[in-house]
Amino acid sequence: MRADRALGPLDASGQQREERGGVGSAIKARVYVVDGDTNRERFDRLAAEEPLEIRVRSAGEARTATVTMRTPGNDFELVAGWLHSEGVARGRKDIARMAYCIDRSRGEEQLYNIVNVDLAPEVDADIRSFERSFFTTSACGVCGKAGLEQLQTRGCLPLTGGPTIDPAVIYSLPDKLKESQRVFEATGGLHAAALFDSSGDLLALREDVGRHNALDKLVGWALLGGRLPLKDHLVIVSGRASFELVQKCVMAGVPAMCAISAPSSLAVDLARHFGVTLIGFLRARRFNIYSCPQRVIAP
Repeated sequence: MRADRALGPLDASGQQREERGGVGSAIKARVYVVDGDTNRERFDRLAAEEPLEIRVRSAGEARTATVTMRTPGNDFELVAGWLHSEGVARGRKDIARMAYCIDRSRGEEQLYNIVNVDLAPEVDADIRSFERSFFTTSACGVCGKAGLEQLQTRGCLPLTGGPTIDPAVIYSLPDKLKESQRVFEATGGLHAAALFDSSGDLLALREDVGRHNALDKLVGWALLGGRLPLKDHLVIVSGRASFELVQKCVMAGVPAMCAISAPSSLAVDLARHFGVTLIGFLRARRFNIYSCPQRVIAP
């Protein structure tokens, strides 16, 4: 198997094929509904979950970087965002080519669960370190892999500046997030990550069964569009704020992150260390600020 057909954000027609090809974001399933003393049969829509293998090639050498469980769709953005979070791709120019794998033994059938990435020649990456025995689940990502030292080694500095945000804007974010979660509305089973400007205007939203995948897709969208760093924006995630999610915001230069649910202790420590305004329990016109409150206008 090899990839010989470039698709995705580096090719406009390929991006359309990515959206249409492979498994959809939601699938139908037969269910039996038990309601009191009655039961009936109907079809339900489930959030799709499929493995995605990311293969990276540099200087003529190829390695499997990771396998992650994800919701199909925006796969190239997911790959780009993951490479950015890993410190491999700083910008779009670092990715020379992305393509789904082609299986010639099956009449050039595209394998939508394998993406091959060619790094640009000038990218200095030790891809041999990728080939390690881990499996990224949709639930938690690569737990414990990142640390403060790793982010500092990658050249991440504490975030300064950023927008000053009106609490009214923050209050409005959960409803805007919910209104734009198209697949969640159909399945009830997806996480979301959304990017807003300081006025509360929605710029992009991505969904996935994995909260870290949803944010990787969002960061990948920004990377491939030449929008990084996101220094004048804020991100909201539909669940809790984990260490890994804050790490991805730090890498992308996001100065403010909001979560519908609770942050973890390590997430708060990381946000304080790198100057991220971390907001949790954002619901019903109430929220907690866990770090860098100076970016939020006092009521």
